[in-house]
Amino acid sequence: MERRGKSNASHPRGGVNADLPYIEETIAQGEITIGIIPPIKECVAIAHEGKHTLAMLKRRPGESLAQLLNRLELAIALAHTADIFTDEINRPA
Repeated sequence: MERRGKSNASHPRGGVNADLPYIEETIAQGEITIGIIPPIKECVAIAHEGKHTLAMLKRRPGESLAQLLNRLELAIALAHTADIFTDEINRPA
């Protein structure tokens, strides 16, 4: 497997809300997965705490990683505060 070279960016790109308390709590209590998970052929963001899936999001066309993380933060907040669990992967037929 070929290694990627270091980024030539002179400074990190902005856009990620530095205050993501629900994501931080989920990482401490469970896990966050971001990437392409077979058999899904699109980038997804999934948040779990124990046996509970809090949110499953599909990355939208043109959506930046920062935007996806901010949407994940909001979806986790909904799960914690209103017992609303977001599932964009397993849509009803």
